[in-house]
Amino acid sequence: MSDVIAQIEGRIGCITLNRPKALNALSLDMVRSLTQALLAWQDNPQVLAVAVRGTGKEGPFGAFCAGGDIRFFHQAAHAGDTALGDFFTEEYRLNHLIHTYSKPYIAFMDGIVMGGGMGISQGASVRVVTERTKMAMPETNIGLFPDVGGGYFLSRCPGRLGEYLGLTGHMLGGAQAVAAKLADIALPSGMLEPIWQTLISSPFENAESVERWVLAQAGAMTPEKLTPQPQIDEVFGLPTISDMLDKLESATDEWSQKTAHALRHRSPLMLHVVLAQIRRARQMSLADDLRMERDMVHHCFHLRAVGDSDTVEGIRALAVDKDHSPNWKPARVEEVDASEAERFFVSPWPSDHHPLRDLM
Repeated sequence: MSDVIAQIEGRIGCITLNRPKALNALSLDMVRSLTQALLAWQDNPQVLAVAVRGTGKEGPFGAFCAGGDIRFFHQAAHAGDTALGDFFTEEYRLNHLIHTYSKPYIAFMDGIVMGGGMGISQGASVRVVTERTKMAMPETNIGLFPDVGGGYFLSRCPGRLGEYLGLTGHMLGGAQAVAAKLADIALPSGMLEPIWQTLISSPFENAESVERWVLAQAGAMTPEKLTPQPQIDEVFGLPTISDMLDKLESATDEWSQKTAHALRHRSPLMLHVVLAQIRRARQMSLADDLRMERDMVHHCFHLRAVGDSDTVEGIRALAVDKDHSPNWKPARVEEVDASEAERFFVSPWPSDHHPLRDLM
């Protein structure tokens, strides 16, 4: 069976990510299937709205999408495969299409929602989470950065929460995601299948009535703010990563110690890059942010030789050899040359040849 099941049921374009053994991680073929379905339905009067979900081990729902297929990234980088660049160009185009889609797009973000899974859900008109939602942008753990528009949507979280989530990769539950402005409504997971069935069988009159009906199902789950929000704002509002670590490591409370420990295990170079990314993106449109991220991801794989790339090394340690001992270069935050971090923001393409030049 296909990794993406796209079909019209009633007045709804239904998309089910169907790669449960890989937690619905996105391949290039899946990105293309999603794009093809959305473009076809955009002008189809039968389709009033789109609903997207993932398949878990026990059937529909239970897992949304764990991100991009990082083993493919590793193989393609070593092989010099041009499909790697195609993947990011087409994935970011898909992210932009979802954010600007002309019909309601409803994302059922049950279970794992990470990386590329955020890219196909953060642009939704209605972002639904549950008590099983595990949401994160954990890319610094593999020497990457929160892409798929991550600079755009993280920078719009309350206070300095975006810096905190992007740098540490901290995981949010459903109620926390609502408080972080990364989800709209929280529902008990047991309601998802009945809601899906009602969506595809109801004689909705127009697109607005579909969106209104879904929003009206909102449960009584209270948004749950991250407890140390004032601390997050104080620490992650500091000018540099070194300043943040100095502040955290001089404190004795549990949150500060855990947060410092997390940062010390991330790619030192990418921590510098991500801080700059999120702060630049705060002033950017989505299209400009995606163009910046396309430049950045090119440099993740091409700025250094493959064997010296923190991204390739981070994926090796987490997903290939699974030794969880990446050899970051440099090894410590204090050793990062600021000029190397700056190079990630220099586009390798003239503006009129940028692969995302036409995004508005």
